[in-house]
Amino acid sequence: MIIGIPVYQKVDLLDVTGPHEMFKWVPGFEVRLLAASTDTPIETRDGFRFLATHRFADTKKLDVLWVPGGDPKALAPIMGGQKPRDLLDFLIRIGPHATWVCSVCEGALLLAAAGLLDGYQATTHWAFIPCLKSFDKISVVKGFPRFHQDRNRLTGGGISSGLDESLHLVRLLKGDDAAREVQRTTQYYPKPPFRSDLKAPASCPFSW
Repeated sequence: MIIGIPVYQKVDLLDVTGPHEMFKWVPGFEVRLLAASTDTPIETRDGFRFLATHRFADTKKLDVLWVPGGDPKALAPIMGGQKPRDLLDFLIRIGPHATWVCSVCEGALLLAAAGLLDGYQATTHWAFIPCLKSFDKISVVKGFPRFHQDRNRLTGGGISSGLDESLHLVRLLKGDDAAREVQRTTQYYPKPPFRSDLKAPASCPFSW
C-alpha cells in the first residue's frame, strides 16, 4: 500500500507529520514524501526543513494520495496555475487513478483546483470554508467536521484533523483492530482544554 504525500514550500508541518506518524505504524504501508526534487529542502510554514523521498516524475501510481495544506500565500500561485506548475500537474495526473484521494486542511483547495473534488462533498479548515464554496461543482459539508468521507474522497478540517482522519483511513483499509492498535501505540486520546467555538468567515481570506 503506497501512500503519497506531495509536499511544497510553506506546507503545514502537522498536516504532513501527523498522518505520516499514524500510517508508519501500519504494517504494509509505505509512506512517500513527494516533490519535484529530492535535493531541494522543503521548508514548512513554521521553518522546519526536510527532504522529499521521491520525485513527482518517478511516481506513476498511488494507492492513497494525501494532500496537506499550507500557507495561503504559497497556495495561491499553485491554485492559479502559475509557474512552477509541477504540483498541480502532478495532482491532475495522479489523482484520477488513485484508489483514495484525501486532503487535510487547505489541501482540499489544491484538490479542488485540480478538479478532483468535482461532484463530491468535502470539507476544509474552518477559516477557508468560503474558499471551498467558490468551486461550484463541490458540495461543502455543513458545520466543521474533523473529516468527511464521500465515496473514495476523504477530506479533513484544520491541521490537527489529519490525526483523526488518518486513523479513519487506517480503519477503512485495515480494519478496526489495526486502527485501534495505532491509536493505542500513539496514545491518541485527546482531551483539549476548550470546546469548539468555530465560525466560518464571510469571505475567502485570499485569492488566486
